[in-house]
Amino acid sequence: MKTMRIFAAGLVVGGLGAGLLGTVTAQPDTGRRTVNLPGRTAANPLFSDAVQVGDTIYLAGRLGLDPETGAPPADPQDEARTVLDQIAAVLGEAGMTMDDLVSVQVFCSDVALYDDFNAVYRTYFTGDPPARAFLGSGTLLRGARFEVMGIAVRS
Repeated sequence: MKTMRIFAAGLVVGGLGAGLLGTVTAQPDTGRRTVNLPGRTAANPLFSDAVQVGDTIYLAGRLGLDPETGAPPADPQDEARTVLDQIAAVLGEAGMTMDDLVSVQVFCSDVALYDDFNAVYRTYFTGDPPARAFLGSGTLLRGARFEVMGIAVRS
């Protein structure tokens, strides 16, 4: 298995600064690789931030937790911004942007927060947004209001 470490300076996303941004691990002969942000491996926990096969990346569900406290921010729009910044960071590790997303699923603990989420979501795209489902889910891990997962294809 081949692991590449990705470095950059000046990027600040979700509390990450200059230095090691993450790792991309290629699986032999399959064209499949895991994409992880710093501090995460496929074994810690048994989870990858994303799996890329060819030009398609499958993003795991992400919560918008404050990296300092491990809890959701008090404001739902701040939580939406945090989770979408994390999605953008994972896509960036694979050389993609939010505009490469083709499908997104948003799980929400209270669908009354639909407008709060959309107020933030619409600012993350320069072109047409991806196909999307917004699903009422009931309770999410760690008290989060939103969990977002998606599929992106390099254009």
